[in-house]
Amino acid sequence: MRKTLHVWILWVLLTIISSRTQAQRHKEIDWSRDGNSYYEINQEGFVQVNLPSMKPTILVPKEKMTPSGQSAPLSARDYLYSEENQELLLFTNTRKVWRYHTRGDYWVYNLRTGGLSQLGKSLPPSSMMFAKISPDGKSAAYVSDHNLFVEDIATGNIRQLTSNGTRKMINGTFDWVYEEEFDCRDGFRWSPDSKKIAYWQIDDRNTPDYLMLNTTDSVYSRAVPVEYPVAGQMPSPFKIGVLDISTAETKWMDVGYDSKLGSYVPRMEWADNSKELIVQHLNRRQNESEILLCDAGTGSSKVIFSEKDPAWIDVISQWDDSYRYGGWDWLNNGKEFVWASDKDGWRHLYRMNKEGNNEILITPGEYDVMEILNIDEKDNAVYFLASPDNATQAYLYKSRLDGKGRAELLSPSNEIGTHSYQISPNSKYAEHSFSNYYTPLADEWISLPDHNIIDGKHNVSHAVTTASKAASNMEFFKIKTVDGVEMDGWMVKPIHFDSTKKYPVVFYVYTEAADETVKDKFGTGINPLYIGNMAEDGYVYMSIDNRGTPSPKGVAWRKATYRKIGRLNIRDQAMGAKEILKWPWVDSSRIAVWGWSGGGSATLNLMFQHPEIYKTGLAFAAEGNMLTYDNIYQERYMGLPQENKEDYVNGSAINYAKNLQGNLLYVHGTGDDNVHYNNAEMLINELVKYNKKFQLMIYPNRTHAISEGPGTRLHLATLYTSYLKEHCPGGPR
Repeated sequence: MRKTLHVWILWVLLTIISSRTQAQRHKEIDWSRDGNSYYEINQEGFVQVNLPSMKPTILVPKEKMTPSGQSAPLSARDYLYSEENQELLLFTNTRKVWRYHTRGDYWVYNLRTGGLSQLGKSLPPSSMMFAKISPDGKSAAYVSDHNLFVEDIATGNIRQLTSNGTRKMINGTFDWVYEEEFDCRDGFRWSPDSKKIAYWQIDDRNTPDYLMLNTTDSVYSRAVPVEYPVAGQMPSPFKIGVLDISTAETKWMDVGYDSKLGSYVPRMEWADNSKELIVQHLNRRQNESEILLCDAGTGSSKVIFSEKDPAWIDVISQWDDSYRYGGWDWLNNGKEFVWASDKDGWRHLYRMNKEGNNEILITPGEYDVMEILNIDEKDNAVYFLASPDNATQAYLYKSRLDGKGRAELLSPSNEIGTHSYQISPNSKYAEHSFSNYYTPLADEWISLPDHNIIDGKHNVSHAVTTASKAASNMEFFKIKTVDGVEMDGWMVKPIHFDSTKKYPVVFYVYTEAADETVKDKFGTGINPLYIGNMAEDGYVYMSIDNRGTPSPKGVAWRKATYRKIGRLNIRDQAMGAKEILKWPWVDSSRIAVWGWSGGGSATLNLMFQHPEIYKTGLAFAAEGNMLTYDNIYQERYMGLPQENKEDYVNGSAINYAKNLQGNLLYVHGTGDDNVHYNNAEMLINELVKYNKKFQLMIYPNRTHAISEGPGTRLHLATLYTSYLKEHCPGGPR
């Protein structure tokens, strides 16, 4: 559930709107090293686009990407380009590993010679992962079948560097839970001198498998195992090793693994040189973090920074999304780096040195840094997203790297809503996107820091001036509960709304730490599971964000649900709904709630804990029992079950199933590797035990997205719509 839960629901909803399958796009704009151009693959080939002219130059025509003996050019899902060595690495023929296409074939095109060659010819098709060309351009390294390989690009000679890899002993990549909860997928790094490779090894031999059951692809059922440590299960041990390419020997780093409780390393990189690694080590509870420098030659380590938090400590992908697949923010020729901390009550950026004796706050103020966008040491600046005055929005700010001065707002003051940026390395240019709830998404190319348009299309300013706020029947509001908690919300009122009539209300909920639902951007307020138009059919559709959602409101807000998920978030939602029930046009007999994954869990808890409010619930892929979910997510937010199991019990929906009074639709896929199908059967048992009537829909072999198979999306939407109309009919009364 969790780290990617709301991302999953958004993906599902978007795929219901569109029949296209979501592709995994290139991770970011591929900037040139000097920042004055960027690269892309389009219908003409591999292209360099120069800025500010936006003039394209074809570096590799499409026909040059056609292998010998084939008639069509390679179709690349992703690529990597080495400017220095002029080598283009193409990722093709890809396959999914859980969420994303990370297995496939790789080809290298040499821009100097015009040669195109395939890597790993002797390996099985679509078996290679995370291929990377060495900094000197002579070799490529990759993972295949849980082992690391290196290949001489000129000769095609392949050497296997590790030999113990299995599904349960993983070299150079990760198991399910590291991928899901730490955004760890690519598990190895070339040293800057191309002589070594640092890598993770994950030992899942003692981690139990969850067995999914495939009952439809054959007349005989087949078990599908997933190595899956649930809450209370000791984490799979890790090692950080440094491989010497010349000898294929590994030197293991002394990171300080906790052999009693277990611990984690969610981040490891070369420390801007070929002699040291920098590593983040988290204890099992994830409330103590150490940054270590490891000697790549001896394996010895030293702690240069440590931090404790009464709740939990976030990992780097929470504030630096571009580093999901690796990277570190270095300054001063590798002597310093930028790191984030919540220790003063807000998520702020700090400048630290590798000696551990100097620390400078570089983003002072009462606001959360939402995401780092670029660090420009030459200009003494860091660019980031924040929204000090409205937690539903996002704006570009610039602050000094030396910690002097206050943050400067760069987003135009007349563009009120949600901004996003991809900024060039030299901070001169950016791709800028903007929308709000009544302005469709628009984008443009701009210069920085003046924020002037350079592409001449005026897309964003035109969108802002032509959008009609009055034409939208959506509005944002704030609600204060009996507990004194003020929450943001939005609602979409019916067409021809009559305040003298009473209308049904449908709440959309998520409520957990992975994402918030109340955002001022276009598309908020749309319910793609509903066939038709809710506003035309007389529904009030709304959502509110409770404490514990990651809204940029500071630590007290974001971490309020520590050890209280299933209780505090549920009370906030229910108390907010009680205030809304006081509005004269709300029909208290027609109150519905729905959500997916974490939102499905919240739906169950709201229906069971507050049947006096919620009369109809539609829960999709819901976790009904917290003890079934993975240890990284669940223990981060709830503590260890060995120490406070009562919090897990009191927060789990199955503990309250006996209280069901209203109409419940429960939907789950048997192939859900995230929130396992056993949640459905545990919940069913409880409801049967207490003779509770409900409607059940099980989708065979569908994953957490419940999107696979012909007809699934339409069937799901039809089911949702018909159930809501039957049990919570729309229209004024």
